[in-house]
Amino acid sequence: MNPKAASLTTHVVAITGAADGIGWATAQLFAARGWRVALLDMDGDKAKERAQSLGPQHVGVTCDVTDEAQASAAIAHTVAQLGRLDALINNAGIGDQTAPTLQQTAQAFDRVLSVHLRGAFLMTQAALGHMQTQGRDAKGNRGAIVNIGSIASTGGIPGRNAYCAAKAGVLGMTRALATEWARQGIRVNAVAPGYVATALVASLADKGAINASAIAHRTPLGRMAEPVEIAETIFFLASPAASYVTGATLAVDGGWSVLGAPDLALGDIEHA
Repeated sequence: MNPKAASLTTHVVAITGAADGIGWATAQLFAARGWRVALLDMDGDKAKERAQSLGPQHVGVTCDVTDEAQASAAIAHTVAQLGRLDALINNAGIGDQTAPTLQQTAQAFDRVLSVHLRGAFLMTQAALGHMQTQGRDAKGNRGAIVNIGSIASTGGIPGRNAYCAAKAGVLGMTRALATEWARQGIRVNAVAPGYVATALVASLADKGAINASAIAHRTPLGRMAEPVEIAETIFFLASPAASYVTGATLAVDGGWSVLGAPDLALGDIEHA
């Protein structure tokens, strides 16, 4: 796509981990609402296929977020192809090692932190370099970054040491970045999802790795989220509608994080 032919009034978003799950739902939502989308993923072929399915104004980019050169190149490619960068969604992530603490390895621990935390840092660093050169909108904003936290950011999950540490770190980094870049017109916020009904989660449930029924019963709203419900909150924080929101973490967890009583106190789940 020729950036000179792209309308500079159209917003552009880069989404990491965009080929599946929450990332793919988010890419579809942004595209449906008129944004041009750069789908970044380690599976570059799938990212490009996804982009093509959305239309010719979108691009797919191969990107390992833990690699500094690839992170920088992916953002540079996005700007070169689409003309600007209004929002970055740091969604890329991997699962934790499924073993008790004394059986876990430092290598696997480091890998989880690298993808979730180092990856978000490197992508943000690359995005900020471009956003800070853009003009301000009517509210004085130049761009927005949305990081993906989790209920594990603030709550303990037995055995998931690296994941809890990484997601807690994402929220700390969000607050630090928000305060540093506010005067430059760049907003930084986070979304903290609960359990989401992605294909990955469905496969884990089928294998018995998680108990979907128990999760639904523990969740005050009585179900997992659909990926698009997380995408809606991400879109809000990235959009001009959230022009005065920075440094915030929005929980999208069906009430999971605020429950202060045994789940039996919730009563039975009522089905429509």
